[in-house]
Amino acid sequence: MNKKPVLGIIGGSGIYSMPGLKAVEEKKVSTPFGAPSSPVVIGTLSGTRVAFLARHGVGHTIPPTMVNYRANIYALKSLGLRFVAAVSACGSLREDYAPGHVVIPDQLVDATSRRERSYFDHVGLVAHVGVAEPFCNDFAAQLFQACEKAGGKVHEGGTYITVEGPRFSTRAESNSFRASGYSIIGMTTSPEAFLAREAELCYAVMAHVTDYDVWHEEPVSVDMVMSTMHENTELAQGAIRHLAEDLNEKQQCDCDTALANALVTNRKNVSKTVRKKLGILVDKYLPK
Repeated sequence: MNKKPVLGIIGGSGIYSMPGLKAVEEKKVSTPFGAPSSPVVIGTLSGTRVAFLARHGVGHTIPPTMVNYRANIYALKSLGLRFVAAVSACGSLREDYAPGHVVIPDQLVDATSRRERSYFDHVGLVAHVGVAEPFCNDFAAQLFQACEKAGGKVHEGGTYITVEGPRFSTRAESNSFRASGYSIIGMTTSPEAFLAREAELCYAVMAHVTDYDVWHEEPVSVDMVMSTMHENTELAQGAIRHLAEDLNEKQQCDCDTALANALVTNRKNVSKTVRKKLGILVDKYLPK
C-alpha cells in the first residue's frame, strides 16, 4: 500500500471505476497552489501502482476554465510518479478523425486566455521551459500502442487546439481552425501539458473524438459528447490497463531534465519562500 505510484491518469471519475484495480486508497493532497480538483485515487492495476485524478472534480462540477491545473499537476508530481496520461474529449477538425476514434496528438496550440499557465509566472524565480515538442513523444508512443491493443481506432499525431470554453465554437471559428491545419479541438490540454513539462513529467493525451465540431454542419451538443464518451469508457479503461501492464519505466527521454537549462534567476537569489513553494520542482537545481 505504501509503494509510490508510477503512472498518473487525469480524466473523468468513471475512468478508474474499472475491473482489476486493487489495493485502492484515496489520498487528499494539499499543494501551494490550492486544492486539486479531487482526491487522488491510488491503486494497483496490472502490477503497476496508478494514481487517478478527476480533472473536473467528482461528479464533473468544475468547468474547464476553473480547473486548478497547477494544483492537479503538482499533486501528481508530489506523489513521485513519472508518467501522466490525460484522457479528454475532443471535437474533430478532420474528416478522417471520426467520432468514436482516439487521437494521440503530437502538437498543441493554446488559444486560452484566463488560466494560470505556469509555475514560474511570479516574482522570485524566472524560468523559460522548452515546449517545441509539447508532449513526451516516447510516452505518447506507449499510449498509442496501448490504445491499439485495446481495440480502438487510434490515430498517431495531430495538432490539438485548446479553446477557453465553456461554450462550443462558432462555425466561423471552427472553419478557421480547420484552415489553420489543426486536427482536434478541446478545452483542457492547455495549460496541463505545459505544466507537466515544467514539472518534468512525461505527459501524453488520449483524446476521444466525440463529434465533428460545427464545421460539419450538424450542431454539437452535450448529449452528443457525453454519449460518445460513455461508449468509449470501456476503450479508455482497456487502454489504461494495457498501458499499466506494458509500461516501459526505463524509457529514455529528456522530460526529467526539462528545467536543467530553463532557470534564469541566479540560484543564490532564490528566496526560502520561493524554494518552499516550488521545492519539488527545482530543488535539485538549487544549492543546498
